[in-house]
Amino acid sequence: MDGTRGEITPGERVGEPPDTSVPPKTPQTTPVPPQKSGGWISWVVTLIILGGIGYASYRYIWPLLEPASKTAAGRAGNGGPPQPVGAATIGRADVHVVLNALGTVTPLATVTVKTQINGQLSQVAFTEGQMVKKGDFLAQIDPRPYQVALETAQAALARDQATLKGAQIDLARYRKLVAQDSLATQTLDDQTATVATDQGTVQSDMAAIDSAKLNLVYCHIVSPVDGRVGLRQVDAGNYVQTSDTNGIVVITQLEPMSVLFSLPEDAIPQIQKQTKAGAKLSVAAYDRADVTKLADGQLQTIDNQVDTTTGTFKLRAIFQNTDDTLFPNQFVNAKLLVDTLKNVIVAPTAAIQNGAPGTFVYVIGADSLVHVTPVKLGHQDGEVAEVVSGLKGGERVVIDGADRLKDGAKVSVPAANAITPGAAGPGSPPAHRKAAASPSTPGTPAAPSTPGAAVKP
Repeated sequence: MDGTRGEITPGERVGEPPDTSVPPKTPQTTPVPPQKSGGWISWVVTLIILGGIGYASYRYIWPLLEPASKTAAGRAGNGGPPQPVGAATIGRADVHVVLNALGTVTPLATVTVKTQINGQLSQVAFTEGQMVKKGDFLAQIDPRPYQVALETAQAALARDQATLKGAQIDLARYRKLVAQDSLATQTLDDQTATVATDQGTVQSDMAAIDSAKLNLVYCHIVSPVDGRVGLRQVDAGNYVQTSDTNGIVVITQLEPMSVLFSLPEDAIPQIQKQTKAGAKLSVAAYDRADVTKLADGQLQTIDNQVDTTTGTFKLRAIFQNTDDTLFPNQFVNAKLLVDTLKNVIVAPTAAIQNGAPGTFVYVIGADSLVHVTPVKLGHQDGEVAEVVSGLKGGERVVIDGADRLKDGAKVSVPAANAITPGAAGPGSPPAHRKAAASPSTPGTPAAPSTPGAAVKP
């Protein structure tokens, strides 16, 4: 042994020689992880949690994301609580057959006052915007040049009349001399021609005098029509001529006033049938927004031909316009009343629905269940429409809240939402028709959200 200290291996004793034999190899084994006995329980718990989340989403969150109408309709059709709706009772009323058209207010007379002679405008007698009558004085042109021309023509007439008188005396003398064979016939003929010439000159002088007098009349300018004076086109002191295009002023007749409008050619037979029977068709003019009535008038005439480019024909209606509500060149909505259907079944336009069945309404049965009922409509008059077939008097229809319903849904009509035949049916005053309210949320009365939800007479 050397002096170094050797390492002692396990099993080796101190002082004993090391075992130089090769030790046997121990077999290597792969470690096996321990088995988790509770793994399947965690999977079950996870599935239960996910299922609970899905059910909660379907039950509580998804209905909030869906449209309110679908959710309400689903509840109404699956035994849910009755849906509050607004209702009206079908009745009878007169329906006006009205043809609507866009019209233009057109004056019966629009006159540009122009001078008929040339001269200096010495006076303007009107005020812009004033109302004038036919013959009212408007302006004056300096008459002095035309007065001088008149006096000159009168002097020429006096001279020529004297010449004519002398020629006539000579003619009478020549005739006596010719009768005595003291004068040649040729001289008599010449004198006869001279007298005729002098007579023509006198007539020309008289025409010149009439022309000068007329020019003096033209110097005094008056209104040719009744109407309103427009803006002044020329000031006093200017030299005006007959060739001026703007004239002195424009006068527009306001009373009466006409409205020109066009209708499709298909309406010709319907209108001619009434006019040939002697009916006076009324026309109402509404403002451009078709909200406010401006005036009532009558149809005066229709044009004698159809415009082939548009397939329409023109009509003219006359309005008295005493309150000046119609203004020249104003756009209005013309409503021509062609006929009136007496005592026909009508339904509120708010009750009319369109869908897969076509045009239909929800009829409320005695069991408070609604039924889809197809209807055929005729003419519409404001907030009501003629019902040709599908409904009868006394039936109740839904006029508000129909978007939450489907066939067979159960509904309730709160007292504030019910329109009884005597309160808000056809022929009732507007104050009662406005009582037809509908709830925006179940059980809460609210006003109708659809225009025209009430029945109009």
